[in-house]
Amino acid sequence: MESNNPIASLQRLAELLKKEMAYEREAYAQSLTADRIGSRMQEPGCRYPITLGRNEYNALDQLVLTLTYEVAEDETDIEFEPGKPVSLFYLSDNGQSVKELPYQCFVEQADVGIMGITLPYKSALQSIKTLDENHLLGIQIGIDTTSYRVMLDALSQAMHSDNEKFVHLRDTLIGPLHPSYRNLPRLSFPWLNLSQQEAVQKVIEAQEVSIVHGPPGTGKTTTLVEAIIETLQRETQVMVCAPSNAAVDWISEQLSRRGVNVLRIGNPLRMSNEMLDCSYERRYAAHPDYAELWNIRRTLREGHVGDGKSREKQARLAKLRDRATELEIRIQYDLFDQARVVSCTLIGSAYHILEHKHFSTLFIDEAAQALEPACWAAILKADRVIFSGDHQQLPPTIKCLEAARGGLDQTLMQKVAKSKPESVSMLTVQYRMNKEIMGFSSRWFYHGKLTAAPQVANQLVSPIDTPLMWLDTSQCHFGEKESRTLSRSNAEEARLLIHTLRDYIEMIGIGKIQDERVDFGIISPYRAQVRLIRKLLRWQRFFRTLRKQISVNSVDGFQGQERDVIIISMVRDNEKGTIGFLRDLRRMNVAITRARMKLIILGNAETLEKHKFYRELIEYVKEHGDFVVLPDPNENNAEAETTPEAKD
Repeated sequence: MESNNPIASLQRLAELLKKEMAYEREAYAQSLTADRIGSRMQEPGCRYPITLGRNEYNALDQLVLTLTYEVAEDETDIEFEPGKPVSLFYLSDNGQSVKELPYQCFVEQADVGIMGITLPYKSALQSIKTLDENHLLGIQIGIDTTSYRVMLDALSQAMHSDNEKFVHLRDTLIGPLHPSYRNLPRLSFPWLNLSQQEAVQKVIEAQEVSIVHGPPGTGKTTTLVEAIIETLQRETQVMVCAPSNAAVDWISEQLSRRGVNVLRIGNPLRMSNEMLDCSYERRYAAHPDYAELWNIRRTLREGHVGDGKSREKQARLAKLRDRATELEIRIQYDLFDQARVVSCTLIGSAYHILEHKHFSTLFIDEAAQALEPACWAAILKADRVIFSGDHQQLPPTIKCLEAARGGLDQTLMQKVAKSKPESVSMLTVQYRMNKEIMGFSSRWFYHGKLTAAPQVANQLVSPIDTPLMWLDTSQCHFGEKESRTLSRSNAEEARLLIHTLRDYIEMIGIGKIQDERVDFGIISPYRAQVRLIRKLLRWQRFFRTLRKQISVNSVDGFQGQERDVIIISMVRDNEKGTIGFLRDLRRMNVAITRARMKLIILGNAETLEKHKFYRELIEYVKEHGDFVVLPDPNENNAEAETTPEAKD
């Protein structure tokens, strides 16, 4: 049976990953067609045309070229995050075809309308300038072929490894073996709640695997940091990974603030400012022996080793090279020897300086968002693995539907939690949400096990407020619209949201909102609706003094964040009850659990309640909050009415 056959499972995973890679390559090739250039401004991850700006060298002696471009109103450049691979292209043959420049660049920094990219070599700048004289250039996010290569290589190694310890770990994670645990004295952490203490205890006792399952607001990071520090009481060094640089930086920062020596491995361009001083490159350059190494490297580059016969000169060069190698080995040894935690992304665990490193324990944070093949790249370097995350929130992004249906969207943490439930420790006390906001998520996703900490259980923006509201637009006949990018929008619902936000602020009092720094998050599952709401907000003079307190983004953009007030625009409005990817309930779990004190949902209940999840959510709001049926705006003198089930 394949589910109990690790080799077959990994082989199947490799096939699915190849499908995903082929799909991405095909989609990328199709995007570089002349007939699609005109709509580039509406597509994420692409800018056309661009204008060349200044060029200069960064701290790593890399050549950086600045680009400027126009952006659609209220568009952002969140896709162009530092370190992302990008490709330049131009139109040729009188605009009939698109040519891509034959090298890859990387984003150094990006802001709205401006971007800096690092070039692979100096001569690339001249070729770009030459092309710019005769063509309009564009830029788009390229395919990260390195990640695919790392993941496929990791799967191959995992399938063919004959290392006894690794085979045992592999067969425990995805095979027939069950995890084992040591019996250790009970640890005491008075500053943690009971479920957090149990999770740390299980991490310490686990011999192969343990899972810290942290639902929204339950202090997952706090628990994981404590588990890492407690592990370091027993082990000299551990590895900490996560699927994204932001997640690696976050956990690394928390450890560093607790006094743990963290060595951050990876591209400095993709690290937070706080972690730069912990980066391998900065530590390397700060080593006492680096000055001598730098001078030797400069001498070798310039060839200035004095006069003399050729044989003597070669001997001096060889001696310098040997000394440089000696210094390089010494510096690297010292950096790793001093570090208690080595942190990097899962893909970064294949970085060459980690090639022969091995760790007793590997911690994978945000494991529920990590592709399984990426996890194996890091697991190959460890004797046991600790997963941390929540498989009821956003999964990894899979572009190929066939690969997703085949199981590529199932994470390793998810598989282990299902097949080895004894490995899971769930955190059960949340410190974010009013208990009424928490209630439905707890019931649907977490078997009713979540409880609200006393300090947040009854928190409200104002004593006159309630924590839950649904504004039902079923009678309004708004209707939805599909955009050119296949995203969806609902203009009337967006306008209603703006009015709702203003009415709410006026009810609470704008002075109170400003004085207490009440913050608002506006969420829509659809990018087109996000853009529309941003545009409408800009037009409203009323919100100008509150700009920094109001954020508008997609569900993905709000992952890991929280706000005092969350307003969700559901968009879908049709008679058939078609809700598209609103069927991905994990996205809605993320959306509704961002709110601390107030959750407002705008949506057509008749459209949504054809799905069991939304039907039960609507019933929950009717029971625990305000369910307001909005009248048909075309009816004269109509006023919003509250259903009998709603509270006063």
